Amino acid sequence: MAVVAQVIDLVKNYQMESVTVPALRGVTLAFERGDFIALMGPSGSGKSTLLNILGCLDRPTAGTYILAGRDVSQLSDDALSEVRGRYIGFIFQSYNLIPQYTVVENIEVPLLYQGRLNRQTRRRCIELACLVGLGDRLDHRPTQLSGGQQQRVAIARALVNDPEIILADEPTGNLDSKTSDEIMQLLCALNDAGRTIIMVTHENDIAAWARRVVRLRDGRVEADYRMDRAA
Repeated sequence: MAVVAQVIDLVKNYQMESVTVPALRGVTLAFERGDFIALMGPSGSGKSTLLNILGCLDRPTAGTYILAGRDVSQLSDDALSEVRGRYIGFIFQSYNLIPQYTVVENIEVPLLYQGRLNRQTRRRCIELACLVGLGDRLDHRPTQLSGGQQQRVAIARALVNDPEIILADEPTGNLDSKTSDEIMQLLCALNDAGRTIIMVTHENDIAAWARRVVRLRDGRVEADYRMDRAA
């Protein structure tokens, strides 16, 4: 399969007063289009730092990040924002929905920021709401939805720009086990349809839904292996 993103000798240091704290220490990974990767590791292993760099929310201190054939390692903030809006969809543990907005309006938010709201994109947002099982909740606000339904809104919002990669940061962290399974089934269906998904999780049973596991420790790749997806 084609490589959609890769990082080469990626280093990220944080300056804490007079102390330099290394978060990533020379990480090299390639991510293939249509793959489903779980990033795992203990607290402080560097998995969230790596996800932030992959999502163009942060830049590496050193090394290279190639996204869709382009080196985006040291782009300006404006250029990173443009790349992020074009290639990346985000799913967060805390959903990050706007309380005053309806389901459809929350799905529309990325388009609003890009000045791309029109009748055609509104129809697409409604279609995405139906895709994630919320066709009968279009006018509901987040407070009228369960946690699982709110995460479904977040997944639809992540899809609205037809991104190359979906990044999921502990997407089931606030959900009970039954609802977690439902969300993971939805992510697997998206992956089966060709979406590339990179997910941070600390739970082995959630990682079991992925096709590949990358384990980090102390800012380095400790293990990288493929696995049979959970039934």
